[in-house]
Amino acid sequence: MASLLDRSSAPDQAVLSDAPDFAVRSDWSREEIMALFALPFNDLVFRAAQTHRTYHDPNKVQLSQLLSIKTGGCAEDCAYCPQSAKFAEETGVKAEKLMDVERVLSDAKAAKEGGASRYCMGAAWTRLKDRDLPAIEEIVREVKGLGLETCMTLGMLERHQAERLRAAGLDYYNHNIDTSPEYYGEIITTRTFDERLETLGYVRDAGMNVCCGGIVGLGEDVSDRAGMLEVLARMTPHPESVPINMLVQVKGTALEGTKPLDPLEFVRTIAVARILMPKSAVRLSAGRETMSDECQALAFLAGANSIFYGEKLLTTDNPAHNRDKALFDRLGLQPA
Repeated sequence: MASLLDRSSAPDQAVLSDAPDFAVRSDWSREEIMALFALPFNDLVFRAAQTHRTYHDPNKVQLSQLLSIKTGGCAEDCAYCPQSAKFAEETGVKAEKLMDVERVLSDAKAAKEGGASRYCMGAAWTRLKDRDLPAIEEIVREVKGLGLETCMTLGMLERHQAERLRAAGLDYYNHNIDTSPEYYGEIITTRTFDERLETLGYVRDAGMNVCCGGIVGLGEDVSDRAGMLEVLARMTPHPESVPINMLVQVKGTALEGTKPLDPLEFVRTIAVARILMPKSAVRLSAGRETMSDECQALAFLAGANSIFYGEKLLTTDNPAHNRDKALFDRLGLQPA
């Protein structure tokens, strides 16, 4: 395979308009998306920044905080995830019970005081069980009562579960597609790509906002990143929140030792996501702990306008509050 930095065999850029109108579309083709990835870096980022400024304040960034409310013991075999029971012996992540509402509320209050406007909660489950619904509904109602937007990721859902979560006040449901349909089987075998789409359909039908993105740096190539974004950009409407994660290589997981992705390829992915989904919040998610300030600054320029805030993302590290504040001050960014 040619180097990702070798654009000599890239699709013909003539498929792209020289004068983009920045319209919201759900009919993007793979050829068009590959042509965006093939643009010279400066041209791509400039176009993404123009798109961003059409729909958003370029100096405002939404802050979310994430808490693992049920850690470890997941039956899925996601190759990147230390919470998978398959890798528990190697990673040392032990299965825990669902947190009680008081512990969650204490953390949520601290998140709000720290500047977060959305509070995200994740449980390491293959799918939500009805027996856990009452406890989850209580957590949603209590966190919502603090004046925070609420988001949860609980695995696969049934239609009635999505409806009950919405009735409890859940604002967003996160369910990432992770990668392209073609590469998906290399990363996960315990649930299908179509099952993920089914859950997203239930979430949308219930009236919740969709939070859906993926992970880059899994060993995929640029066509897989284009394929992942194609699926997201062809959703009607687009996901309201699109988290783009850089793989965090955790010792003991199947992807430990994977060749790291070039940071500029990560920024390209952010830029293409912004162009394809102009109104969505594009979030810098996992992987920021090892990103340079310069990489993050380029990502904000390319259209990222949301981050996970706080020192922990489920089980992996995230930049400390003071580091993010210092970066925001240097860039003139403000919380949205």
